[in-house]
Amino acid sequence: MEDLLRSTGFEWDEGNTDKSWIRHKVRWTECEEVFFNSPLLVLADERHSGAEPRYYALGKTNSGRHLFVAFTVRRDLIRVISARDMSRRERQEFANAEQESGQEGS
Repeated sequence: MEDLLRSTGFEWDEGNTDKSWIRHKVRWTECEEVFFNSPLLVLADERHSGAEPRYYALGKTNSGRHLFVAFTVRRDLIRVISARDMSRRERQEFANAEQESGQEGS
């Protein structure tokens, strides 16, 4: 989690801005919004970590869309690998976190 705490922004290029839009109709701006809204669940993605640590976040956009965002941190910048709508299981996990944090309905 130290990687995320010291991040200073986002790294985008044509590859990672277009991929989530083409596959899942998620805009890069929505990906960024997730990191600024509460609650935000971030977990290490041990299964997909190889040459660099990878993480995934469960969060919501400013419009309330619930997203799963896979990312890494490079040179203090968050680099989104992919983003999509949360699965049913992920939505339940996120709803539990909202209840625990008192954010439900926000």
